[in-house]
Amino acid sequence: MEKIVDKITFKEEIRPKLEKEGKTIALCHGVFDLVHPGHIIHLQQAKQMADILVVSITAAEFVRKGPGRPYFNDEMRLKVLEALECVDYVMLSEGYTVDDIVESVEPDLYIKGEEYAKESEDITGKMTAERELVEQHGGKVAYTTGEVFSSTKLINTALSGLPEDVIRYMEGFITKYSMEDIKKYAEKAEKLKVLVVGDVIIDKYTYCVVHGLMSKDTGYSSGLEYSEQYLGGAVAVARHLSSFTENVTLMSIVGNEEDIRLQFLDEIADKMRLKLTYSASFPTIVKHRYLTRNAKREEYRKIFSINNIPDSMVYEDDIKEEFYKGLAEKIDDFDVVFLCDFGHGLIDENVKELIQEKAKYLVLNCQTNSTNYGMNIITKYGRADVFTLDQKELKLAYPMDMSDEYTALRKLSSHLGCGGWLTRGSEGAYGIEGQKVHECEDTHECKDIHKCKDIHKCKDIHKCPAFTLTVKDTVGAGDAFYSIAGLYAAAGASIELGTFMGNIAGALGANIVGNKEAVEKVNVLKYAGTLLNI
Repeated sequence: MEKIVDKITFKEEIRPKLEKEGKTIALCHGVFDLVHPGHIIHLQQAKQMADILVVSITAAEFVRKGPGRPYFNDEMRLKVLEALECVDYVMLSEGYTVDDIVESVEPDLYIKGEEYAKESEDITGKMTAERELVEQHGGKVAYTTGEVFSSTKLINTALSGLPEDVIRYMEGFITKYSMEDIKKYAEKAEKLKVLVVGDVIIDKYTYCVVHGLMSKDTGYSSGLEYSEQYLGGAVAVARHLSSFTENVTLMSIVGNEEDIRLQFLDEIADKMRLKLTYSASFPTIVKHRYLTRNAKREEYRKIFSINNIPDSMVYEDDIKEEFYKGLAEKIDDFDVVFLCDFGHGLIDENVKELIQEKAKYLVLNCQTNSTNYGMNIITKYGRADVFTLDQKELKLAYPMDMSDEYTALRKLSSHLGCGGWLTRGSEGAYGIEGQKVHECEDTHECKDIHKCKDIHKCKDIHKCPAFTLTVKDTVGAGDAFYSIAGLYAAAGASIELGTFMGNIAGALGANIVGNKEAVEKVNVLKYAGTLLNI
């Protein structure tokens, strides 16, 4: 008998036959990345509860355990389950939920391990919906008992599922923080009223096949495949945040293009409140990138970029006044302000001073890019509650100190009067504690990070490695880090925990092309669970 079957075959051919024979059906579902003794016991107990045992696995593209997971592909995982005597049928679930399988199988029993018995503790938030769907189809949920093992832990350790530096980092991290801590601050973040202020940017991606160099010139000759455009800049930040809290408002100035306005309404109007001021003189910023894809893996290389940013982007006086007035009236209503200064004209001196003075909690990001290089430096601000920047931006702020990033980072922390983060690409991130200050004696080593001189005030710096080197596109990684690290800090988490959560978001963001999708809360929490399981 063929055990691996598709959903249509089971629903239309196998299910009616089993029903006619009076057979009861049990369904087990999971990733089953590495089948271990706990799985065997679970499946054997499930088989004892019904006549027929169906096991479904989540297709690889829908697995939420972070980049590089599942370790084994769909075919391999299906075949391993097919080889088990207690399993009657094996199916592939093609979605983030098990709904498609429940609809096809209509199980009498949907069987989970006892660790799922408390629905309120399910970080995916899907267990209640799964139970209700099963019950709608005449079934019920049952639980097996037995020792709980972890495929993730086995993969992380025995199969080198994580880089060595990540394993070493996590061994220290888990002595201080738990999944309960991470969920606690996520719950606090849900209650925050968040305002995002910053430039809206449309990221247009045109995908090409590079044929080679032009025969009579030095440029690339490429074949056009297709184009897409994604909502980036401050919108991307707001979308990341809206996965963690429903209380997100975006304020910005944009052009009055009808197609872009419709894209706002279609893609984000149901996720956040939009307080947009429309300029008739200046267009919404569009950054158009031309990319080619690696022939062997999903990795993209940018070959050319253009934009529509005017040489002098100074909005009309009445538009600036309308935006400023709206901001001044509303800013006191929010618990936290995310200031996304991309340096394209929205954040003028008046807006900057208003936000620094009025924001109850200010999460600052002041970016450098090719159009404002050397002119949009974070030290133009004098106050924040937490900040993020990258190595290039730190170098522009403190060019004489870049032989020692710790020194430059401490100077910036002192200048802004707060802690924050330095993102370092494939090297991970540094987090600096802004409030924890003590006096160190001569030659004293402070936290094994730097040597402190006599009476030198030092701030603890936490070094966190990159959690993945698997990258599709780095464009949205920094914004994802900024959003989630800043939100956790605003919810009361330490800089160290914020560094961890920001690095998770950055790893997930680096595996999203452009800003096509937001980093989702459930994916962040699932990946945190993966990393903690060592």
